[in-house]
Amino acid sequence: MKFSKKIFFFIFFYLLLANQIKEKLSDYNVYFGDPHNLITTEEFIPYDLITPLFSDYAYKHRSIYIPENSKIQYHDKEVFQFPLGTVIAKTFYYPDDFNDLSKGISLKETRIMIHNDNGWIGLPYIWNDSGTDAFLDVAGGIKNATWVDIEGKKQSIDYIIPNMNQCKGCHINNNKFIPIGPTARQLNSDYHYIDGSENQIKKWDKLELFYSLPEFDKIPIIAKWNDPNNSTLDKRARAWLDINCAHCHNLNGPANNTGLYLDYYETDMKSLGFFKTPVAAGRGSGNLKYDIVPGRPEESIMVYRFNSTDPGIMMPELGRTMVHKEGLELIKDWIDNIDLSRVKF
Repeated sequence: MKFSKKIFFFIFFYLLLANQIKEKLSDYNVYFGDPHNLITTEEFIPYDLITPLFSDYAYKHRSIYIPENSKIQYHDKEVFQFPLGTVIAKTFYYPDDFNDLSKGISLKETRIMIHNDNGWIGLPYIWNDSGTDAFLDVAGGIKNATWVDIEGKKQSIDYIIPNMNQCKGCHINNNKFIPIGPTARQLNSDYHYIDGSENQIKKWDKLELFYSLPEFDKIPIIAKWNDPNNSTLDKRARAWLDINCAHCHNLNGPANNTGLYLDYYETDMKSLGFFKTPVAAGRGSGNLKYDIVPGRPEESIMVYRFNSTDPGIMMPELGRTMVHKEGLELIKDWIDNIDLSRVKF
């Protein structure tokens, strides 16, 4: 069901008055003690993704609250179906020095997703300069971010916090607002909990959070995009495309009219962009002919758009102001090494 802006904000203010939406992040009781330590309370379970979305090199701390006596419906491919009352928190932050995390971090924003009777709602909370609390700001905002990167170079950007309406740009699927990251394939990995490392899905199962699970060896796992020892170049590139692009570029996503489908399980080569002409040409195509030209990344529209920070050209359209250099090189290597014998239509 597609809500108008008026209905959307009516629901928002109703939930605010009903105290389901908090004005301060601390009211959700996500973090224990100093938030900079990123230690969750007993109510929230921390988790991570194998291959996360790129967001201007920001680090992310994820956690989830599942109401007592509630269960998660497992799905092999789609995002898990979470019960009413579920709260997902994702905190974006920058270490002062990427090579030495002990030097401290700077908290920027926390995005809260709440599953209520009207579906999911996404809320942006902006941290104050001292990092003691974050406050709801439906209009979003801008905060300066500075850090020393892994090459020892100082970086500085205006970090953009999306407004409440922009959240729908990525999270709409089949006209419904839903989470993106918590899928079986993304969670099927170990997490370093306070009491030791354990597979995240097994941990949630021990906490009796699922109705049921398949045999563990049948649970899918996505490739880790930046670990050549983890999987093949093809699977790593597909993993990067899956999390960075497929939330829009799928049959039910906002970009379904493009015919370019980049989810992890897509098998049609034309749908993946091979020798595929774009639906709309113009500046976004860079006067190039195909989305992907096997063996020729420099002639591929996909590379051209990933390598841009021009709002009228770049992809993804939201969530970044910088080029993901390492991700771009991965996609270029993938295109450069495509086995032409696989390109069948």
